[in-house]
Amino acid sequence: MVNKTKTFRRFVSASAAAVCLISGMKLTPLSFMFTSDAAGTLTAFEITEDMKIGWNIGNSMDATTSSATSGLESETAWGNPKTNQALIDELKAKGFNTVRIPTTWYQHLDENNNIDPAWLARVKEIVDYCFNNDMYVILNVHHENWVNRSDLGTAYDEMKTKLLKIWEQVSTEFADYDQHLIFECMNEPRAVGTTHEWWGPSQDEVDTINKLNADFVDLIRNGNSPYSKTRLLMIPGYCASSDKTIISRIVVPEDEYVAVSIHAYSPYAFAMQYEDDKGNIIDHSTYTEKYSNELHGILDNIRSTFIEKDIPVVIGEFSASNYDNTEARCEWANDYISTTKKYGIPCVLWDNDARGNKDASERHDYIDRKAVVNGTASGNDAWYPDSVQVVDTMMKVLADDSIPWGGEKKAPEINHEDISKGLQLLNSPAELDSAKAADGGNCTPGLNATWAQLENNEVAVKYTGDAPVIAVCDGNWKGWTEINPYDVDEENGIAYYAADHIKAAWSSDVSEIEHLFARTNGNTTVEAVAIIGASEIEVPTQEEDKTIKYDLNFTDVSRKDTLFFVFETKAGATANGCVGFMN
Repeated sequence: MVNKTKTFRRFVSASAAAVCLISGMKLTPLSFMFTSDAAGTLTAFEITEDMKIGWNIGNSMDATTSSATSGLESETAWGNPKTNQALIDELKAKGFNTVRIPTTWYQHLDENNNIDPAWLARVKEIVDYCFNNDMYVILNVHHENWVNRSDLGTAYDEMKTKLLKIWEQVSTEFADYDQHLIFECMNEPRAVGTTHEWWGPSQDEVDTINKLNADFVDLIRNGNSPYSKTRLLMIPGYCASSDKTIISRIVVPEDEYVAVSIHAYSPYAFAMQYEDDKGNIIDHSTYTEKYSNELHGILDNIRSTFIEKDIPVVIGEFSASNYDNTEARCEWANDYISTTKKYGIPCVLWDNDARGNKDASERHDYIDRKAVVNGTASGNDAWYPDSVQVVDTMMKVLADDSIPWGGEKKAPEINHEDISKGLQLLNSPAELDSAKAADGGNCTPGLNATWAQLENNEVAVKYTGDAPVIAVCDGNWKGWTEINPYDVDEENGIAYYAADHIKAAWSSDVSEIEHLFARTNGNTTVEAVAIIGASEIEVPTQEEDKTIKYDLNFTDVSRKDTLFFVFETKAGATANGCVGFMN
């Protein structure tokens, strides 16, 4: 059995600073003992916290060739070297605790969907590199031509057969690997070749993905593994999108060990987009307030949709392409990781080592893989000089004890003005359908709303169906600028948009704003649009931290040693608390 649980795990590890609290029981002056066998099973949220931050072996085991079938040569088909132990060691030394191994299987299957033993053995070899470093591993089904297809909405039966056959073999091969191994059902499943490949899926397409996710969970849970019930499983929505409309349509099985898999190269205009829809090159030199507002809106939606409902989330891919904008990327990294850390969401950095890629939107270059694998670089020299600053920014945030992990899983209470008391902009309900975008059927009629009316206020949209976005434009119907809701009352179906966010997003003089629209990414009935007064936010009072902390040095401790805790108190007294550790 491959069990990488550390000595004293969840209590004290040989390299940890212990946090010792009194255990909740009546005590006489007797010794209380913990041994390494007391480690037990981690909960899903304990796993995601311990994952900390991860790294993707991008454009490697997920690479494909032009042939119908391929052998081990596909690993290097897209220009990256074969992964070795030295590469994984460098990641661990830098502070990464999770490795995602994007893996494509379809070119390594026979006519009966049996996996090529040599390919499976190579996957296992890389997993073992990570386990040698006590790291978490995410193993998935990645660039599959039978998953990403134009007929996604009608191909469920065919897809189910292949998906389950692959996962049956993979789960059997890794049956004895402990909770450090995480299975991710699919990667960005979507209707390739359609006009809505990256947005606005049909209900049939959503249903296909939800059913396949459920089948996957059921298969693993009924497998012959000591970890079949407690292995963390990641499931995506349509294209693994972070869009509010798409994530709200994910059906999460009632299972304590299922996490939602989301990809968030956000905000997109800063992180990836090279030029706008008019061909103008986007300025990436500054991480602006507009970008920050957009990022926080996306992460807040993820928190309210899942984290607040005790459903863990893993952002399986994130990055900001290298536009020679190191300072701006560092500001982005600080904002991104500070927020996800507060919300208790581990993030896995996408690295395709595409240094100098002609496609500027895909320059996710952090570690010099060839140099590391060839043994010509190590330590700080293993990382590209500009991008290492971005990574170091992330690690600094994670090491900052003033930002507690998961300290803001619950959003502050926001008190909004009654929408019926605001300035009403919409005369009658509007039925919106993203499939009718070509004819304008995805938007409300243009509504009159000047900046003088919006300033120091907010917009409220009452709706049923998918939460809309709003857009503003000038008196000539130009300058279309969209804003996501900063708060959504799902129970009453009201989305709220801050005037400050409109101002930050608008690229010129806000006095030019004269019109407002509501737009859907799915199907929405907009019942009312109103300008209301600014909201009041009630920040919950933080409880006083009564933790008694002790720094313990375990440099000379053996993994085979037993650790004893002795708690002394008056006979018959009650002491409440627990014993724990942190790195």
